[in-house]
Parts: sequence; C-alpha cells; structure tokens
Amino acid sequence: MKFTTTRYGMIAMLAFVLVACDQSQSQSQSQSDEGVLMPPPLVSTMSLTPESLTVRDTLPGRVSPVRSAEIRAQVGGIVQKKLFEQGSEVNAGQPLYQINPEPFLAEVDTAAAGLNRAEVVLAHAQAQMLRVSSLLKSHSISRQVYDDEVFKRDQALAEVAQARAMLERRKLDLKFATVEAPISGRIDQTLVSEGSLVSSTDSSPMARIQQINQVYLDLRRPASSLESLQKALTTQHSENGLPVSVLRSNGEPYGITGRVLFSGISVDSGTGDVLLRVLVDNQNQLLLPGMFVQARVDRSYYDNALMLPQQAIVHFEGKSQVWVIDANRQAHLVPVELGELVDRHYRLKAGLTAGQKVVVEGMDRLNDGMDVRVQEWQSNKSVSGVDY
Repeated sequence: MKFTTTRYGMIAMLAFVLVACDQSQSQSQSQSDEGVLMPPPLVSTMSLTPESLTVRDTLPGRVSPVRSAEIRAQVGGIVQKKLFEQGSEVNAGQPLYQINPEPFLAEVDTAAAGLNRAEVVLAHAQAQMLRVSSLLKSHSISRQVYDDEVFKRDQALAEVAQARAMLERRKLDLKFATVEAPISGRIDQTLVSEGSLVSSTDSSPMARIQQINQVYLDLRRPASSLESLQKALTTQHSENGLPVSVLRSNGEPYGITGRVLFSGISVDSGTGDVLLRVLVDNQNQLLLPGMFVQARVDRSYYDNALMLPQQAIVHFEGKSQVWVIDANRQAHLVPVELGELVDRHYRLKAGLTAGQKVVVEGMDRLNDGMDVRVQEWQSNKSVSGVDY
C-alpha cells in the first residue's frame, strides 16, 4: 500500500512539470505573436565604378626561326675541311666546307681546251667563207658549195657557244666545291666530318643555319575569339601590330615583346583553333627554335568598363541576374548581360549603370523588395562598418 502511494506521488510531480513547460512555451509563442521583429538581413555591397580594362589572353606557343637554311652539297666529292666553329654566328657567303677541288679544276681545264678547239674551227670556217664569197660573185663555184660553207661556219659558231657554256658550268662546279652559307645566322652542329663523301642527292644536310635575332611565335587560339582579335588589329594598333608579351613557363616575363603579324585562314578541325603568328625581336637570343613559351595577347580594351565579382552573379534558367540595393535600402533582382571574365570579375555589357550598389555577399537570404542592412564589401575580407 505504501508503494502504491509513492507511485501516485511521482506521477503527480511529472504531470506538474509538463504543465509548467507547456505554459512557458505558450508564453514565448504569445510574445513572438505580439510583434517581436527580427532585424533585416545584412548584405555586403559594392558600388559600380568605371575603370579602364585590357582583356588579355595567355596562350601557349612554339618558337621558330625567321629564316632557316639547310647546308647541302651542290657537287659530289670528299670533304677536306670544315671552316666554321659549331654554334657560332656566320655571315651569308662565308665558306663553311671545302670539298676536294682537284677533279673540278681538271674539268675546268678540259672545258677550256674544248673552247679553244671550237674557236680554232670557227676561225677556219670564217676564213673559208670569205674565200667562197668572192668565188661565188665571179661564178667560179656553185651555190651549193657556198651554202655548205655557210652551214659549217654556223655550226662552228654553235660549238663555240656550247664550249663556252660548258666552261662556265665547270667553273661553277669548282666554285660549289667551296660550300658557302646561304644566309646569316647561327650555325648548328656539323653533320659531316672531314673525309666524308657528299653529293647533291644526300637525304640529310651537312649542317643547318637559323636566323634567330628575330623569331616567330606560333600561337593557337579558339576560332570563336577571332572577331575581337581582328577588331583589335584594325582599330587599336594598326601600324605597329598588336603587342604581345612573351612569358616563361612559370608566368614570369622575358622582358621582350612582339607584334601580331596575322591570323591563320583555316581552322583546325580537331581542336577548333587557328594559328596566330607573332614576330618577336630576339637580340639577346633568349628564345631558341623549338622552345615552348607563353604569350600574353591584348584582345580588347575598354575605357569605362563596369566590373563585377564573379560571386555576385546569380544564374537561373540560363540567365544572369544580380541583386541591386536601391536608395531605400531595398533589394531588387535585376537581369544583366555579361562580357569577358577577367581575374574572376565579369565585365558588364548591359543591365546596370555606374554608381549602383550591387550585393556581393549575403544574397541567399534576400527576397525582392526586402529591406536590408548594408555594409561595404571588401575583397580582402577586412572589417568594415555596417550601414544601418
């Protein structure tokens, strides 16, 4: 019986506690219903200010020489001497190799002897013509004899011309026995040595010369950006070409610049890119043929661009919108048209004007027409005062 009384007492105490909690919740709910309002949401904003903007593309490129020549033998023979230092600068016309000239000297002498013989035959034919001409006038010989002598003279003239041409050809072969540099530039390593047999039909060259005081950069860029590039070429730097900065693989500049010469006329079907050729002054020869570098190309320029951080853009159903705060500190969602993305900032093409306040942070709690508290947005996350 005593146990039953204690049990009933515990149940009564529990019921009392539950009733007290329910009353407390009812009082809190009634206080909230009586009009205790939450403060407006706090947002970070920035004012749109016009600024100059240069849109640049950083593209990979490969270096190629302005001029390149393969050194090849024009006559066959044994290489006697190498007349240059490998890796040095050579001038156009400078001797590079000496092929054994003795066979060509002998051929020159033979051709000269042939020319002398042809000239002797010609002199005899011309003297004979003088004699038969006088005999023909006195009707001492027939016309046929005279015509035969004319034929012999003309044939002798042709043989002299042929022998003279042969002599010039042999002299030319003798000259080709000294292999000369066709262009000025830096010569690479020699691919033949003294004692090698070379000929004009060899598949590989004797050496290569590349002119690298100026070099080409062959860049690849999407064909979709050609319109803005062509506009820049025709309007901004029409005389000196569009400037290009050359960068190292780590992004640091070389300190040398170039200019765009032209863009390709065909699109790569595999990548959708076009060729962009850039001429670069390379007086210090920092750029070598075959190197892969980066180039920064100015694509377009704007005097009064309105820039907006990428995080301020609200994308919905394929449209771009931003939250704007009016003079009454109320939020409104406004559609905008975006331009280029530069350093995580969009250029605004349409939809907003300079001086408007745009929400950068805190837009996830906003509804159209809602009152807000405003603070200035700081990109470096520094503490700023709140505008109530």
